[in-house]
Amino acid sequence: MKEISIDIVICTYNNAPVLEKTLSAISRQKFSSRIDCRVLVVNNNCTDETPDVVKKFSASAPLSVRMIGEMVQGLTPTRLRGVNSTDAEWIAFVDDDCLLAEDWIEQAACFATEHPECGAFGGQITLDWQAPPPPYVQNHLYAYAGKNRGEKAKRVGWIAGAGMVLRRKALEESGWIEKQFLKDRIGRRLVSGGDMEISMRVAAAHEVWYNPKCKLQHIIPPHRITREYLRRMVFGLGASRHNTLALKWSGSYLTWFFFSLVYSLGFLGFNLIQMFRELLKNQSGFDVLFAINPVRGWWSAMWSMLRMESAVRRQMLGCALVPNKSRN
Repeated sequence: MKEISIDIVICTYNNAPVLEKTLSAISRQKFSSRIDCRVLVVNNNCTDETPDVVKKFSASAPLSVRMIGEMVQGLTPTRLRGVNSTDAEWIAFVDDDCLLAEDWIEQAACFATEHPECGAFGGQITLDWQAPPPPYVQNHLYAYAGKNRGEKAKRVGWIAGAGMVLRRKALEESGWIEKQFLKDRIGRRLVSGGDMEISMRVAAAHEVWYNPKCKLQHIIPPHRITREYLRRMVFGLGASRHNTLALKWSGSYLTWFFFSLVYSLGFLGFNLIQMFRELLKNQSGFDVLFAINPVRGWWSAMWSMLRMESAVRRQMLGCALVPNKSRN
């Protein structure tokens, strides 16, 4: 009899060549017979060879691999489709550009078994550069979601989406399945924050951990280290920063609005100081939009929240607070 069940959910959009590498790494997993592990690929309107890639591994992989479709474009609805189309005790979101270490499933199952109060955990993420990153990328490595918090497991406030493992019951209790507030990547549009919403809402009532024994490589192709791509990415991260802070706000929307406005001005000032430091050091990473775009993203998110229906806004503000924390 199986002791633990894990469904690996891979959301994908027109990334067939790299998805093949992801599935190949999963097919090489070595794990004990006590673990029931299956793979679900959620096809988000792919027009490339994704169906052929999945069909290949469905026929040859040592564990079950199947594919379903999600017509609503975006990572958040695609993740939701994956959750609603699986039934394992644990759900693992593995990005379609991530390579799991051969013992990742075994390590995930061991950690889940040993931490009965854990609602979610994430692992050590190493960036796998497909081309040498230029200096301006080296100055903004935070944008690429590499995660190394050391070699000891520890409790954390949130985890990255790549390799995020969730206890289904904890996810259900967080309310995320019924209502999602933050958008994530939509096609080629670089929106972010959906993974932080999930982990922060789970963390409001459950333990969230970093487990360094779950190791994966995050593939970074050459097109993702261009200046234009990074400019767009830091814009999206600026919007995400606004929204995720709002999830922990304990006051009213009016107080949040004024706090957010003042915060953004300080945010802008800090980024401009960093930019001038790069200029004075004659670093080739200097780029005005790297300094301004995060704040432009923040202001964009402020505007979107201002236009929200007041009822939705009230639901969103503070939704990741611990249940017993008072709110105005």
